[in-house]
Amino acid sequence: MWERKRVSEKTAGTLQYRFDGPEDAPVLILGPSLGTTWHMWDRQIPELTQTWRVFRFDLPGHGGAPAHPADSVSELADRVLATLDELGVQRFGYAGCALGGAIGSDLALRNPQRVASLALIASSPRFGTADEFRQRGVIVRTNGLDPVARTAPERWFTPGFAANQPAITEWAVQMVRTTDPGCYISACEALAAFDIRSELGRIGVPTLVLVGSEDQVTGPAEARTLVAGIPDARLAVVPGASHLAPVEQPAAVTDLLVRHFSTAWTEQHSAIQAPPVKPVLTAPVAVAPVAEIAPIEQDESAPAGLSDAYETGLKVRREVLGDAHVDRALADADDFSGDFQELMTRYAWGEVWARPGLDRRTRSCVTLTALVAGGHSEELAFHVKAALRNGLTPDEIKEVFLQAAVYCGVPAVNTAFRVAQKVIREETTPTD
Repeated sequence: MWERKRVSEKTAGTLQYRFDGPEDAPVLILGPSLGTTWHMWDRQIPELTQTWRVFRFDLPGHGGAPAHPADSVSELADRVLATLDELGVQRFGYAGCALGGAIGSDLALRNPQRVASLALIASSPRFGTADEFRQRGVIVRTNGLDPVARTAPERWFTPGFAANQPAITEWAVQMVRTTDPGCYISACEALAAFDIRSELGRIGVPTLVLVGSEDQVTGPAEARTLVAGIPDARLAVVPGASHLAPVEQPAAVTDLLVRHFSTAWTEQHSAIQAPPVKPVLTAPVAVAPVAEIAPIEQDESAPAGLSDAYETGLKVRREVLGDAHVDRALADADDFSGDFQELMTRYAWGEVWARPGLDRRTRSCVTLTALVAGGHSEELAFHVKAALRNGLTPDEIKEVFLQAAVYCGVPAVNTAFRVAQKVIREETTPTD
């Protein structure tokens, strides 16, 4: 038995969802990866619904869902809870893939009383670097989703699977192509800001960390970091699977989910009888206890005793200019220039850029104009890159320069166009 609801276009607080399974069974939520829909879980549904009432949802702008962007993982988690509250669902198990896994981690951290048990698939406490996701947002904003869609199969599947399953490969491409670009960009921003490395020890529910052995996006190393940090966690490595393991190795993933949620369910659902576990139809799955995993490495990059303004400024500076640029600037600082770097971070970024009066797009327009007027072409280059990250399109940057030509002079803007043209080509050209 299943039911489906498409939420009102005016409702930003809830999500498009679907239920499958007996109405009186405990609820198990399946969360999707970025660029996918709830259909990525289709192969798990027949067996899971024998025991659970399965709740699947689409991310904003995915699968025809209303295009209400969410800029943080916590906001997405809040929308999941708002939807469940409307339905009267209080306690649930949760399994999520990649971004869906991040949502599950957030739910377990901020609403532990509602999460009975957790499965994190192709997940990580921090997904790559913020720069990588913001760069992807720039590419989508400039070129649309087609470049990302065309490369999705190589990120999601092993080469052999992609070659032998052309229908699934095309399904993956079309799934990304039909996503709302604004919602995709916002999801990239959410992943760029997501970092729970220091909070893993607070996840207090039984957790299965599942990863494909061939996952090049969030692979076994990221999985081991999760297992090392979460007190009650176990690791399962699925051979022959890449990032979308539920699609590529459905039998193995289903078997592991059934085993985990049947044995890890809390006393609230202790009467559930675990269904018999079928042998995995692929190569054996390696399951490692937490004791065999090396401890998580703590992030010691932030100096102790920093002021609130400095900490805020460092965060904003990294978000606008990128980790790589900021890391270089701080690494190059010495006894002579260190105080200046501290001043810039605290004052320019912590007190001015962090003010609420203007959004970052507007601040980028002001900054570009000021740099043109002052002839500061060296700083102009990385602020053009920052403007793209802050949401300006190349056409909008062009209009800023054309306006500046009237008031700052043609020679200054001629230089600005030359500097910006190089940066825009580098930043907006899709990678193969």
